[in-house]
Amino acid sequence: MIDMTRAFVWAWDTRPYPYFPNNRGLWSDGQNYARGHWLNGRTSSQPLSSVVAQICRRAGLEDFDTSRLYGYVRGYGIDQVSDARAALQPLMLRYGFDAVERGGQLRFVMRDGRDAVRLDPAELAVSGDLDGSLEQSREAQAEIAGRVRLRFVQADGNFDAIAEETVLADDATHSVSASEFNMALTRAEGRQVIERWLTEARISRETVRLALPPSMLAVGAGDVIELPADGAEGDGLYRIDRVEQGELQLIEAVRIEPEVYGPAPFDDELVALKPFAAPVPVTALLMDLPLLRGDELPHAPYLATTAQPWPGSVAVYQSGSDTNYQLNKILPIRATMGVTETEMTAARTAVLDRGAGLQVRLTSGALESVEQASLLGGANLAAIGDGSSDKWEVFQFCTADLVAPNTYWLTKRLRGQAGTDALSPPSWPVGSQFVLLNSVPAQLALSPNLRRILQHYRIGPAQRSYDDPSYIHLTGAFDGNGLRPFSPCHLKALSVQDGINVSWIRRTRINGDDWAGFEVPLGEESEQYLVRVLRDGQVIREVRTTSATWQYDQNMRAQDGISGPFTVSVAQISTSYGPGPAAHVMIKA
Repeated sequence: MIDMTRAFVWAWDTRPYPYFPNNRGLWSDGQNYARGHWLNGRTSSQPLSSVVAQICRRAGLEDFDTSRLYGYVRGYGIDQVSDARAALQPLMLRYGFDAVERGGQLRFVMRDGRDAVRLDPAELAVSGDLDGSLEQSREAQAEIAGRVRLRFVQADGNFDAIAEETVLADDATHSVSASEFNMALTRAEGRQVIERWLTEARISRETVRLALPPSMLAVGAGDVIELPADGAEGDGLYRIDRVEQGELQLIEAVRIEPEVYGPAPFDDELVALKPFAAPVPVTALLMDLPLLRGDELPHAPYLATTAQPWPGSVAVYQSGSDTNYQLNKILPIRATMGVTETEMTAARTAVLDRGAGLQVRLTSGALESVEQASLLGGANLAAIGDGSSDKWEVFQFCTADLVAPNTYWLTKRLRGQAGTDALSPPSWPVGSQFVLLNSVPAQLALSPNLRRILQHYRIGPAQRSYDDPSYIHLTGAFDGNGLRPFSPCHLKALSVQDGINVSWIRRTRINGDDWAGFEVPLGEESEQYLVRVLRDGQVIREVRTTSATWQYDQNMRAQDGISGPFTVSVAQISTSYGPGPAAHVMIKA
């Protein structure tokens, strides 16, 4: 009654899709979208007949008929090179239609059970391939999966991949038949599809075989036949799935019920949209740390990142210059980071620091207290520094008390861990950087040949390219402090008749926690030390020794012209790193 060539649409809404209809907090009529007249978000969809016709034309097929197809395709992607049948198969499963050949033309028909051809049993032919005029069979119930799961792209939202699952009411199996569509559907549409599959599979267990005479060649594949309801087994509607033409037409058909192809009455749910978060620069700290566990790359730096709001993941790009960046790493979790609000003065290493607490205000993450046994096992490891890559003290804390929002009071600390005691200043001032060294800060990929060579890094949201304004640019040349020897301990100077004997005890950066041995492992290629004599900060004498003792005799002292107080420093040498931090002893006379 309506000439659609002269029909025009007018129900366009200025509210942006998909925030309308999904933002019900702003627009209360969003729930009416599924049954309403709005065109927002719908004009980009296509009729099923148009999509099938396009696939046929691209396959080189011209003689086809899609006039009997009805459906609404929200979105469909073909991500692989395949033939037309493979491209049509998901659509046939989703919308329930068949492709049949009639007189050299490919016709597409819906499975709706309409226009059934009523067969008179007296008109059925007799074939030697059949046991009687009609054969009826039924599959076993166990051959049908009673639980089906379908994975698809959710329409009208963020287009996330979701799954819907349904199960027959009387099915007790835990096995699932899973399928996947590269197709945009609403959650209700996905549920309707698998409900139809399950019901159709249960009904189609029943099949019939019969023969038709040549006078009934008009009945073919895809047609629905009706056997008279006279109480005999096999009565009802059947869809012809297979035809063998010879002297007679041998037909195989499956039982159908037209009600199966009507969509189940599920209401569409509004999609929960992720709020838009503008990309903001991340906070990133490069840290050239010593070995913490012993299984890390000793020359590679760590990176800790955070942002407010967090972009979901952070990408790190690296280059030897500020061009031609290559992806180095993706960080999926933000680190627990903050700044100090009180100073932390120096303290002895290897004993509990019970001094004034350290107040830390976190920008992300949370802290918790641990038992002392866990502390001694390596828990609550953190770094404090000035933000540069190599000035970090590693310490642990036992107690973390929440004293204000995102603010903690850290007490009972173990200071100068992993050999960083020799680098600690007299006091870490207010505003120092704090990073919790759990599993989140990650080591960057760095070739050993790039150690101590300046590298450029661009760091920002992984969903954007490295030239986006939200990316920050950092540079750094890293010594590889995992290779750095520890400073000696228990450095002593003893005055003897011929001069001064200096002695010390070696420490190791590798496997030094085993108490079973008599001495810690060497950890370096050879045992070497750099001994320096200093006066007023100036190096007067520098020698190398291979033992943990050295004598500064009177002749050396006379040659150096030292008569007053002076300092002796001792540093262990690594052939791959060089001298490590030194221990010092003041000699007054």
